[in-house]
Amino acid sequence: MRLASIKNLSRPLRQPLSVRYCERFLCKLRGLMFQTNLAPHEGLLLVETKASRWNTGIHMLGMFFDLSIIWLDGDLKVVDKGMARRWRSFLFPRNPARYVIECVVSRYEEFQLGDQLAFEKTE
Repeated sequence: MRLASIKNLSRPLRQPLSVRYCERFLCKLRGLMFQTNLAPHEGLLLVETKASRWNTGIHMLGMFFDLSIIWLDGDLKVVDKGMARRWRSFLFPRNPARYVIECVVSRYEEFQLGDQLAFEKTE
C-alpha cells in the first residue's frame, strides 16, 4: 500500500493528513466501501491520469460514515469540495479534477476553493 502526506500550503492543517494513494481502477472503485470508520488523520487520495468531471465523481454505496470530498486540479489546487452522505450520495465536481481526497467530515473546513495543496509519497 502506498501512502502520501497531504499539506495545505494556503492554510495550515490542524493535524497532518495521511492518505492511501490510489491510482488503480479496482482501488478507486472500492475506495472506502465497507470500512466502519476512518481516523481523523487518515484519508484516501484517488488519482486520475487527466482532469475530468466524470472520472472523479464518487459514490457512497457501501459506506457506513459520511465524508468530506476535496477535488483538486492537475496543479493540486482545490477546484471544488462537498459533503458526501453515507449510502445516498453521488457527487461530481463542478470543475474538472485530477485528484480526489476523501477524509472525515471534521476536516471539511480545513480546505477552501483555491487552496494550493501538496503531497509527498511516503511509502
